Amino acid sequence: MNTLWDTIVTYFTEFPWMDLLISIAIFVVFLVFRKIFTTYLFKIVLLLSRKARVTLLTQLLLSYEKPLRALFVVIGARVALSVYGVQIAESVILGNLFMGSLIVLGGWGLYNYVSTHGTFMAFTKEKLQLSDDHMLLPFISNILRIVVVALTFVTVLSSFGVDVNGFIAGLGLGGLAFALAAQETVANFFGGIVIITEKPFKKGDWISSASVEGTVEDITFRSTKIRTFEDAIVVVPNKTLSNEAITNWSEMNMRRVNYSIGVGQETTRAELEHSVKEIRKLIMSHSGVVTDTVMIFFDEFGESSYNIFIYYFTKTVAWSEWHDVKEEINYEILDILSSEGVSVLKPILLVDHHEHEQARLEKAEN
Repeated sequence: MNTLWDTIVTYFTEFPWMDLLISIAIFVVFLVFRKIFTTYLFKIVLLLSRKARVTLLTQLLLSYEKPLRALFVVIGARVALSVYGVQIAESVILGNLFMGSLIVLGGWGLYNYVSTHGTFMAFTKEKLQLSDDHMLLPFISNILRIVVVALTFVTVLSSFGVDVNGFIAGLGLGGLAFALAAQETVANFFGGIVIITEKPFKKGDWISSASVEGTVEDITFRSTKIRTFEDAIVVVPNKTLSNEAITNWSEMNMRRVNYSIGVGQETTRAELEHSVKEIRKLIMSHSGVVTDTVMIFFDEFGESSYNIFIYYFTKTVAWSEWHDVKEEINYEILDILSSEGVSVLKPILLVDHHEHEQARLEKAEN
C-alpha cells in the first residue's frame, strides 16, 4: 500500500506541471488573439483593402475569415505542444496531421471563395452583369467546388505519404468509362451549356423550332420544358434544341399583319385605285402602325376577284393590343370600300401563322 502511495506521490511530484500550465496558457493566448484578430484586426485589414479598391483581395479575405479563425487554433496547438516538449518534427503522425490541417483550411477558404453565394461568384455576377437566376453561376460554382474538393483530398493524401498516382489514373479511366456510357447525357449537358451561354431564349419566352412551339417554363442542363399552346408540357433534350433553328417570337420589336382582300371584278379601275389609295393613307396615318413597313397594292387577278395586298407592322407586340389595332383598321377599310361601292367577295384571310398564341401568354400580356 505504501509502495503504491509512494508511486503516486512521486509521479505527481515529478510531473512537469509548469510546462503543462505554460502550454495551456499559450494555447489560451492564441484563442484570445484569435478573438481579437477576427473582431478588430481582420475588420481593419478588410476596410483598408476596400479603400484601396483591391476587389479580389477583399473577396479572398472574406472567404478566409472562418478558416483564419481555425488557423489560430491549429498554430496554438502546435506551439503549446512544442513548449510542453512534444517534438512534432520528429513525430510523423503529428507532422502529417498539422500539414493536413493547413491544407484543409486552405481548401476550405477556396471552397467558400467559389461557392454559389460566395464572394467570387458575387464578383463574377457583378462584372458579367448576370441576373440572380442565371444558370451559368451555379454551374461554374459546382464545377469549381468539385475541383477544389478533389485537389484538397488528393493533396491531403499525398501529405500523408499515400501514392496518389494510381488514384488519379483510376479517376481518369473511370471518367472515360462514364462518358462512354452516358454519351446522350453528356451531349444534352453540352447542349445545355450552349443554350445557357448563347441565351437564344430565356424563361417565359415564346419560341418555335422544328420540334416544338410554346412558352419556355424551365431550362436545365439536360432538357428544356416548354408549355405548348394546348397547355401541355413538352420536355425537349437540349441536344435537340441546340441543333435546331429556334425562332424567339418574344424578341419581336413589332408585329406583322399580312392578308389580302378580294373585291368584285365589276369594280372599275378608278374605284380600285381610289380604294387602294385611301386604305394606304388610312394605315400610314394610324398611330399604332410602323409607317415604313406599310405595303398596300393591287396585287393580282383572282379567279373571280381583284386582290388587294395588305401588309404592315404594329408598334405593339402584345397579343390583345395587336388585335385591337388590326380590328380598328379593318373596320375603317370596310367603311372605305363601302363608300366606294366596292363589294368584298373574299373574306379577309390572315396568313400570320402565330395567331394561336396560348391563353396563358395572353393573360400575362394583359
